[in-house]
Order: sequence, then C-alpha cells, then structure tokens
Amino acid sequence: MRTRDCIALLAVGLALSVGPSVAPASAFEGVARPQGEGGLPTQVQAPQGMAPASANSRGIDVPRPPGSIPHGGGASAVGLPSATLPRPRAPVPVVTNPAPAIDRPLPPPTAFAAPSVPITPFEAFKSGARAMRDGQKQKGVASLEYAAGQGVVAAQWKLGRMYAEGDGVEQSDVRAFEYFSRIADAHADDNPTGPQSRYIANAFVSLGTYYRDGIPDTDVKADYQRARQMYSYAASYYGDPDAQYHLARLLLDAPAPNGDPRLGAKWLHAAANKGQPQAQAVLGRMLFKGEHLQRQVARGLMWLALANDNASPSDGWIRELYAAAFKQASDDDRARAYDMLVGWMNGRRD
Repeated sequence: MRTRDCIALLAVGLALSVGPSVAPASAFEGVARPQGEGGLPTQVQAPQGMAPASANSRGIDVPRPPGSIPHGGGASAVGLPSATLPRPRAPVPVVTNPAPAIDRPLPPPTAFAAPSVPITPFEAFKSGARAMRDGQKQKGVASLEYAAGQGVVAAQWKLGRMYAEGDGVEQSDVRAFEYFSRIADAHADDNPTGPQSRYIANAFVSLGTYYRDGIPDTDVKADYQRARQMYSYAASYYGDPDAQYHLARLLLDAPAPNGDPRLGAKWLHAAANKGQPQAQAVLGRMLFKGEHLQRQVARGLMWLALANDNASPSDGWIRELYAAAFKQASDDDRARAYDMLVGWMNGRRD
C-alpha cells in the first residue's frame, strides 16, 4: 500500500468513523487531549566534534531485544499497545549492478592465442556476487576477497555483511567489524553524494551498532560515546536517514546523563521527512502521546499513517501503533491528520 492509498484509507475511515481492526481501542485509554498544537523544531544541528573511527551492523539483521522509548510522564500520556519498541538494526543498502555482465561470447580460436586479459577488481566483485547468488559460496568468497583487497568498497561492505550474518562464511562479528572499519578509515571524506556513499554510510551505522552493544570476548567494548560518533558522522556528513534514526534512538534510549530526548526528536524529524518509516513511527508515537514533545494528536496520527504505509512486512509494531492510534483519535483528529497527509504529499514539510 502506497501513501496515496494510505490517504484514501484514512479518508474512508474518517467517513465511516471506524478504524483498522488490528488493535483494540482500549490500547489507548481515553484521556482528554490538552489544547494547542505547537510546532516541532525542524533545523537539525549535527553534534560537534564528530569524526570517523580509526578502528571499527549488528550481529546485524539478527533480531534484538526491544529497547524502550523513555516516557515523558504527565497526566496527558496515553497508553500504547506496547511500552517498548524494537531495537533499531543497521539497514542494508541494495547492491546495484551498474556495469554490464562480464559473460562475453568467446572469440573464435586463432593460430596465435592472445594473452589473457586480467580480470579487473570490479569484475571480480561482480563475479563474486553472482557466484554467491548461484550458491557457489567458495568461488564467490574468493572473488569478493580479491576485489576487497583491491579496494572495491562494495566488496568490502558485502564481506562485512556476510561475516556479520554468517552467510557463506563462518559468522564472525570481529571480521565484519574489520571490514566496516576498513571502509570508514579509507573513505570517510568521500563525496557524500557519490555512488559509494550508501555503502560508506551503512558501514558507519554498522560500526555504531557494534560500539553500542560491544562484541563479547573482544577488545570492542560497549562505548556510548563511540557509538554516537559513528551514527552522528553518517547522519550529519552523509545525511543518511537510517543513521539519523539510529542516532535519534541512541539519544532517546540512553539513560542520563547521556540521553538527550529533545535532540533525538530533531534527528527523528529529519529522518521522518526523508521517508524513514521507523523514524516516522517513533516520532508519531511521541507526538500522539506527548512524550518529550508537546502533545499533537493529529500530527502524531499523520506520521503513524505514513509509517504504516512505508513499513516492511517485518515491521508489525508499526502497524500496531497506527491501528491503535487511529481507533483512539477523534473524528476531528482524523480529519486534521488527513489534511496534514495531503499537505505532506504536496511537499509541505514542517
């Protein structure tokens, strides 16, 4: 379901005064809403002094225990289906195929054979990725390692993901950490809009996740400040929405004195305006409940509707939040949320 379908669904629900049936209305116990709809700050200021790691997305893509969003407290808070949200996981950029396939027709035999042309590092990466897809793990790993050794960022990133997940190789967070560190050390200052920027930003996010959790029985210990540096660099220099979401969650979830909910809300807003669904969902929840922000039920419902539309099949928690919020909202709240959705679709960002 795309966003225009989401708007249509919200409009139909408004007309029928009936919400989605995923979660009960009692998930949001009825509480009178305070008046006023204050605006959310929109200018995101990146933390100062953030630099890339000189050493280095999880046991990454492996589901983690949920992490909690701090509660703002106060009489106006409204219960959600669950008090916790799942821990963010390092995103996976898509491996693109900009070059043509290297399977070329063989030339006819000649009396004098020409010397073979050495395979280029990028061709080795393409060959390795294709071998992995075909189930030829040993051949694929060998080609990817050759390409990675020649400095192909996509190959280094691919191997980092493989070791993090145990895909075709023995699982090793240490080896994954080393590959992501190699990318961060060599490419931190690359063009933030260049073709490799997605891999580089994701390497920083992956390093941030390793520093956030640590790697057991290694020298990589849980280090809040180092994790914040990794997330902040990708969020500010590369403007990566996934990094902005991870940074926001770090600032929201961390206990005092490390937490900074107001700054976390700003980073959430930056990522949400770029279409990051988890950021949209958490921001919508905070606004709907009045956690750390002035309570704005209609605006919160708008963000939850967008998140619900953009969510992946594994993001069931987003659908639960949206369904419960829709049932709790009044007809007036739904109508205003619908108007805000239309404005957001037309390019009005706030």
